[in-house]
Amino acid sequence: MKLCETSRLPRILPFAPRLPKGETVIKTLPTPTDTTFLEPVAAWPEQGQWTYEDYLRLPTDGRRYEIVQGVLYVASAPSYIHQYVVGEIHAELRYFVKKNKLGIVLPAPFDVRLPNQRGVIQPDVLFIRAENMPDPETVAFRGVPDLVVEVPSPSTRRYDTSIKLDAYEQAGVREYWIIDPIARFALVYSLPENGTEYVLAGEFTPKEHLTSPLLPDFSLLLADVLPPGE
Repeated sequence: MKLCETSRLPRILPFAPRLPKGETVIKTLPTPTDTTFLEPVAAWPEQGQWTYEDYLRLPTDGRRYEIVQGVLYVASAPSYIHQYVVGEIHAELRYFVKKNKLGIVLPAPFDVRLPNQRGVIQPDVLFIRAENMPDPETVAFRGVPDLVVEVPSPSTRRYDTSIKLDAYEQAGVREYWIIDPIARFALVYSLPENGTEYVLAGEFTPKEHLTSPLLPDFSLLLADVLPPGE
């Protein structure tokens, strides 16, 4: 495990190069610049102009829709390995948070409207402190989760490690975990107190315990949330 206290380390997984400036393509069914697959129920906005109201008009068709800074991103239904890891992480984190009465842990799908982001995101797993918990009737959380976890797949890796990383950082999400089940590797990004840029708080392999600056007593052997492998 490598830790960073003050210096800013590379903000992407070593196996997933950061998107070139201005590139927004996700290698999934339709790309973010193509909305022709949508039924012409109403006039769909241009990329960069999507709103939450437009999002609410999208079809319920098994695809996963998210809007970041007015740009629509689309991914197909998640795979078994993705759901396996999301379920294990959710179970481990929920147990710790519930036992210590820290707040709430939720898995996707649950809409999050980050401030000043012009859109909506569905983190794979999120943690919200007790003092910030949404009302029971909340459909979309308007605010900043304290911790977000994303589990990249080959088709969404660059999206999770670049576009979403920037969105969470700009919104002020205190901690962001990226857990890649195929590369069998995890990164924990932390936003320093009064800071505006993430620092890499830890890199973890399956034989190491993932730890969290935000949750100092939390420790998780990474192998315990990954499917059996090498």
